[in-house]
Parts: sequence; structure tokens; C-alpha cells
Amino acid sequence: MFTGIVEEVGEIVDVASSGEVVVLTVRGPLVSSDAGHGDSIAVNGCCLTAVVPDGGDTFRLELVPETLKRTSLSGAVAGAKVNLERALAANGRFGGHIVQGHVDGVGTLLTRTPGERSDEVRFSLPAELAKYVVEKGSITVDGVSLTVAATDGDTFTVALIPTTLADTTLGLRRPGDPVNLEVDVLAKYVEKMTAGYLGGAATSTTPKDGAE
Repeated sequence: MFTGIVEEVGEIVDVASSGEVVVLTVRGPLVSSDAGHGDSIAVNGCCLTAVVPDGGDTFRLELVPETLKRTSLSGAVAGAKVNLERALAANGRFGGHIVQGHVDGVGTLLTRTPGERSDEVRFSLPAELAKYVVEKGSITVDGVSLTVAATDGDTFTVALIPTTLADTTLGLRRPGDPVNLEVDVLAKYVEKMTAGYLGGAATSTTPKDGAE
């Protein structure tokens, strides 16, 4: 489990193919400092498994076809910056919200309105996810825990504080860029548990995208 509090911005240093699997080599000195084989690391909000850390400041990740199909990592290129977060330790501080690292869908940055020190950013999201996104609720965008400022159909807006702009890749994103989205899992559990009482049928929207 993760919290959506990005620990560092890493860099993809190599993208290689091994059959249908894409192998990423990522540089992240902090995350690499104690990464072990099989550890879970969130990369732009996608839970991935570290494979044989290189012993320095890099580690490798394997992306299977399901991950490539369901997330923006299908467009990974060397030199791209990525948000990194290690799995939450049992005695760690819970600073964001419950983040599984199971990407629900890919959205698009639509508009960016710069302020004096903060930015207001509007994103699209798949229509089937809109019901889980509410004003002042939580959403994960490229692994960053954010509070929804406003919703309008299949779009939502967030306000990015200076720290988020400086310490995550969201400060670099421009209109047209794809982003990984994970809605609040608590909303989906509530929907499933109340479906029988409300006369509806709960549906699952969470793909098994890259959590291993």
C-alpha cells in the first residue's frame, strides 16, 4: 500500500524489450537505497516490482502487457521523469490517503491555469470513473495524492501548491499529457456494499494493471 506522498522524482535511464515484457531501468537514489528484490515501488502511481536492484542508484522493473495496456507507462522513454514512492512501512506516517497502486484509468491534462505561486489544473477521466470523484474527495494523479477542487462531468480540477509543483512531475505536465488515475478505493467499497440496498448492481472498475 502507498499514500500518494511522492518520495522523489526519478528518471528512466533505459527502456528495453524482452519478448512481450518491457524492462525499465530507473534512477532514484533514495528509493534505491534500501530496495530489495521483489519490493513494491509505485512509479507514476503504478505498483511495480523491483527486479534485482543494481546496487547503485538504479533499479529495474518489468512491465507486462496488462500494465502497458492499462497505464501511461506504455509511452515510457529514456530521460522521462517519474514520481517514485516505496510501499508504506507498518510504522510509517500516513500522510496522504489509501493508494493501492492499481491504476483505474488514464486521463489527460486539459488545461493549466498558473497563479502567482500555485496552478489550477483540469484533467479528463474515463466516464466510468466520474461517479467516484467528488469535490473535496481524494484522487491519485501519477502517484500524487490530491484533493479534488471541483468536478464537471468527466473532468475534475485540482489546485497544485508550490511544494507539489516543485517536488513531483506535475509541475512539468502540459496540456495533452496522459496521466495515471486511481480513484479512492473506499468509494468503490461503499458502492459494492450498498448496491443491494439501493437496488443497483456494483461493477468493478479496477484493473489488475501492474501490481505484482
